[in-house]
Amino acid sequence: MKEILITGAGSFVGTAIQKYLEQFPDKYTVTVIGTKDGEWKNLSFSSYDTVYHVAGLAHSDVGEVSDEVKTMYYAVNTTLAVAIAEKAKVEGVKQFIFMSSSIVYGDSAPIGVEKMIGKDTPCSPSNFYGDSKVQAEKGLFPLSSDDFRVVILRCPMIYGRGGKGNFPILKKLAMKMPLFPEVENRKSMLYVGNLAEFVRLMIENNESGIFWPCNKEWSNTSELVRLIAECHGRKIRIVPGLGWVLKGLSYVTGYVNKAFGNLAYEAHLGDYKIEYRLYSLEQSIKEMEAV
Repeated sequence: MKEILITGAGSFVGTAIQKYLEQFPDKYTVTVIGTKDGEWKNLSFSSYDTVYHVAGLAHSDVGEVSDEVKTMYYAVNTTLAVAIAEKAKVEGVKQFIFMSSSIVYGDSAPIGVEKMIGKDTPCSPSNFYGDSKVQAEKGLFPLSSDDFRVVILRCPMIYGRGGKGNFPILKKLAMKMPLFPEVENRKSMLYVGNLAEFVRLMIENNESGIFWPCNKEWSNTSELVRLIAECHGRKIRIVPGLGWVLKGLSYVTGYVNKAFGNLAYEAHLGDYKIEYRLYSLEQSIKEMEAV
């Protein structure tokens, strides 16, 4: 029996992994604790085998923000993560799993420009949010040892029922628009159901190091919208030849490149010695859109 502590109560990812691990009551006991009020400081970590740290400030509008907001990102995403890891190591925890992000490689490339991430691609964050994750990784790496296994998960966009981010916006478009532009883009994404099994394997095998969990298939925005519409019995016409319109709009709003740009992991970068992708892209869409 392994004792797991998830730091970050109420989070989309943390809740999903908690529910998944609780399906194996003979293998794992899961405790979830909040971090906003410093509750974690008064909890002894000595009984836990793994701390899975999901607490953090998610990507939002990082354009014109105050220095106070930037400071808060570093306080939560960097300083808090390292402090919890240090406490875990001192108190005898065997493994620490940190939720990093593909944002450490910067934003998506513009429409029509390829951005393919490999194992040796250097981190190049384009804003303070990405840098806060990079600095957290830098603070965690020195803590790693044979007795304290540090796992860094550089996940691409995570999606699933109840999640936030770009996916709910695409769903709204799929449910309303009769037409949608055809764009050739490639994105790596990660269904939360596949992430849950990956995290379980990290715990089960007492892993350490950097990992890039992702769906087996690259995603295409136009195809995603078509799949979502299809799940709800709607037919949406994918219209070719509008790439130039979107390219023009990308100079007006950053959302266009977020939705239609390119940021993909090389084939096999996300592979693991044991298969964790329980859902294909199409299966994941059907699972989360099922009524």
